[in-house]
Amino acid sequence: MPSWNELIEQLEREPGDKQKNQWLRNYQQQALVNISNKREGRNVIFYASAFLTKPLLPPPNIQLTHEELNGFMTCMHGMDWSKGLSLIIHTPGGLINAAETLVAYLFSKFDKIEVIVPTFAMSAGTMVCLASDKIVMGRQSQLGPIDPQMPLGGRTVSARAVVDQFERAREELSKDLKMAHLWAPILQSLGPSVLQEAQNALEYGERMVKGWLETRMFKGREDASELATNAASYFNQASLHKSHGKRIDRQEARSQQIVIEDLETDQEFQDQVLTAYHLMTIIFEKSPACKIIASNKNKLWVKNSNLITVPMATPPQQR
Repeated sequence: MPSWNELIEQLEREPGDKQKNQWLRNYQQQALVNISNKREGRNVIFYASAFLTKPLLPPPNIQLTHEELNGFMTCMHGMDWSKGLSLIIHTPGGLINAAETLVAYLFSKFDKIEVIVPTFAMSAGTMVCLASDKIVMGRQSQLGPIDPQMPLGGRTVSARAVVDQFERAREELSKDLKMAHLWAPILQSLGPSVLQEAQNALEYGERMVKGWLETRMFKGREDASELATNAASYFNQASLHKSHGKRIDRQEARSQQIVIEDLETDQEFQDQVLTAYHLMTIIFEKSPACKIIASNKNKLWVKNSNLITVPMATPPQQR
């Protein structure tokens, strides 16, 4: 596998911007073809966000939204769905409803789906992973908590934090009504419906993930329902994880019986996955792209940071 610096050096040998762009597209396309070959001809889709290289972009430009469905439809056109799917994902997360829509669409086409995490699949990205039959993770890979985040007072807070705060207020006021003057302005600022919205969001996401786990990853096991309930609850426990960005590595995921394959098991496969990931990062650095969906079938969908979404011309297969 070429190192990061070696890829940059190879890129810089290309004479102009057009040639550099073509080289990047060709090289990455070949990596996705190689990944498919290592997975017995399975379909491959790489969904990636530029959230690491362009963190200051507005959230819709780097988070999972309903817009991605158009990209997946573009890249899945003409695939032999009976071969299953290897979905490579790199995302900070996004809308829970968008994750639900994407998962429903993918499983309406593919009976078997594995998700490969080169580095990050957080929040709603973790939810997509937990909807699969198997997750492939390396030493550097990480998932994250799935507790919903809510806009509140000009900032984003955990729905679990809202519920916990109300519970704390109830407990303290039941012991000492003199605390009312301290809690009144806090509770008034939250509004009457926020608690119910937070509870609904927590229950909705956890119930959805439990259903996916029970019918996919844990399907056929006698204790599937119990396993799914425990795992979904664990990933949803913000009070346990303390941070929505907390790293959940493959060892911790396995503690919840999540089916994990080590990326390092097959060195050649790992090389192709990490090469595709490095190339995707370089593309984000060298172009206005902020989200990319690419397939081994030479289909490509790109969202640029100027808020224009266009399907790009696909390069010829590398010979």
